[in-house]
Amino acid sequence: MVLFKTGRVALVAGALAASGVTGNPLSGRAVDACAKIAGQSFVTPSDARACLNSFPYNVTLAKNVMDVVEGAISFFTFEEWQKHTPFPFTEASVNLDSEFARIRKTKYKTDYEFNRDLYNVINRLDDGHTLWVPSCYRNIFQNILPAPVVALEKNGAQDIYIAPDAVEFLSLLGSNFTSYYDRKGFNWKKYAGAKVLTIEGLPAWAYVNLIATTQSGSYVDHNIRVNSVLSSYRVTNNTWAQRLGDLAGPIFPDKDSLTMTVIASRAGAKPEIVKFEYRANYLGAPFTDSPSYWIANCVAKSTTNGVDNRETQGAGKKISRPKLRPMAMAVDGGAPEGIALPDRYLPTLPIVAGGDGQVKAYILADKKTGVLMVGSFGGNYTKFQIDTAAALAKFKGAGVQRLIVDTTGNGGGYICLGEFLINALAGISFGYPGWESSARANPLARKIVAADIAQGIDYMFYSPNQWAFLNNTPQPVNYNYMEPPANFVINGQKDSNSKRFYDMCTPYDVVLPAEPAFPPSKILIVGNGQCGSTCALFTGIAYEKLGIKVITFGGNDPLAPPDLLVNGNIRINWRYAWSWKSKNTPLAFLVERANIRLAYTHETYMNPQNLWNYVAKTYFK
Repeated sequence: MVLFKTGRVALVAGALAASGVTGNPLSGRAVDACAKIAGQSFVTPSDARACLNSFPYNVTLAKNVMDVVEGAISFFTFEEWQKHTPFPFTEASVNLDSEFARIRKTKYKTDYEFNRDLYNVINRLDDGHTLWVPSCYRNIFQNILPAPVVALEKNGAQDIYIAPDAVEFLSLLGSNFTSYYDRKGFNWKKYAGAKVLTIEGLPAWAYVNLIATTQSGSYVDHNIRVNSVLSSYRVTNNTWAQRLGDLAGPIFPDKDSLTMTVIASRAGAKPEIVKFEYRANYLGAPFTDSPSYWIANCVAKSTTNGVDNRETQGAGKKISRPKLRPMAMAVDGGAPEGIALPDRYLPTLPIVAGGDGQVKAYILADKKTGVLMVGSFGGNYTKFQIDTAAALAKFKGAGVQRLIVDTTGNGGGYICLGEFLINALAGISFGYPGWESSARANPLARKIVAADIAQGIDYMFYSPNQWAFLNNTPQPVNYNYMEPPANFVINGQKDSNSKRFYDMCTPYDVVLPAEPAFPPSKILIVGNGQCGSTCALFTGIAYEKLGIKVITFGGNDPLAPPDLLVNGNIRINWRYAWSWKSKNTPLAFLVERANIRLAYTHETYMNPQNLWNYVAKTYFK
């Protein structure tokens, strides 16, 4: 994935050029919709929408954004593939050429309408690496419903329920959220644990599937997007947290309410129709009125368009920087800190390693099963390795015989940490723990590589020495892996790739044993399928090359663009990972079903320790 917080990629170096230009579509208005809600944490969604729509459509800004996005999309690996995305992922089919042409011709009323249209088009790719992220509007007002939903199995049937922990969970938002319903005399708390029959007139499952199809994005697999709609536990910013889900916590304030037919959990309850109102939670920078909102959230900042990383020195002098650490991270929505997982659902087991990091290690009461909760492959790069090595050493010292790796809600992170975890489990003698990769060989990418070679630049993502040959030896700094490109035709369109290459992740920061920590038959990976980017690369290698079983819970069976004039970024998935099982199939479109798919129950849905105990007792033989 490449994060373009710029449009201009300097042809001679692949560096990012800065801009001091800003844009402002403001014009005089009789009523300032943003001033009405300034300083408030929670507001009515309609008021939030009025503020977002208070900035008129500006042709200059819209053209600039489209120039940036279309220029960046030329790096997107799957642009031609996803004109007709391979089955069974056809929901993710988008003809970007025709959609961009339509957007350029459309005359919108407001800047928000334009940006939402563009966001929706790219979000339909269902690729968490490839997004238009307008910081002015996306994730500024998160809609929150006092009825997060989960899918639970009861008496052999899997149905939609309002999360049983909804009262404990949402009360953590404080009185700024709950007092609104108290003032209205609406007792949302009595519906915690209620069975949901219909939502907005549709059967509950049909509505969940509709949101998964039209809004969730990020994952090409539909069932994973279903789990995105639902509330779930995860580790974020090193602490246990709970996601609202895309139904109860959408990142735009589109709806004022949801009407559900529910059966409350109390004995003898009858079906009733309940209207649940959303509240829009402001997550942006402080403002007092529309002009200050625009300055705080929308104007291009010093970080928006990057800098020219080349030093002002002679062209013949070598330019170098510390080694890059490539990231693969899906974008998630909602409050960055998340909402805490209620206390009674937290693991009560002592943490044996990594308590203050993204890795948390436990030993179950059976004394035979270790658990690695891997919340992310991001955060502190070295600490992840230290904590993992310490956990495996603790397991060995305690006589642990088998391991559960929980990846629930893991959005990815450093690619090399995913490869490190494979080597930590399989032993360093396993060899290369990643995938064959290649980059899209569009004309600008080819010029960037040639320029890096000509100027001796060895610190950029396209620099040849950042990658290895397929025999796992480093490419020299003057090796042009783009030439000649490998040409192919997909969906009737010509495209081309670079030569294939490996990641370069070793040496690691800690010394790993040569032999496996556990036999693969004694390792289980569990999660809810929301295992994005680096996490998916890790589980894919574990599944394809180590034969580790995966258990999934939930589901339902001119070339350079200009600088941006607004605060936003265009994220691009710029290189392929190729499957080891089918070397001409991008891993993104390879159907690899989990070995076991299970439904959550009232005992396991938000309780990681109960889930681990169930898996250990049931699936370790």
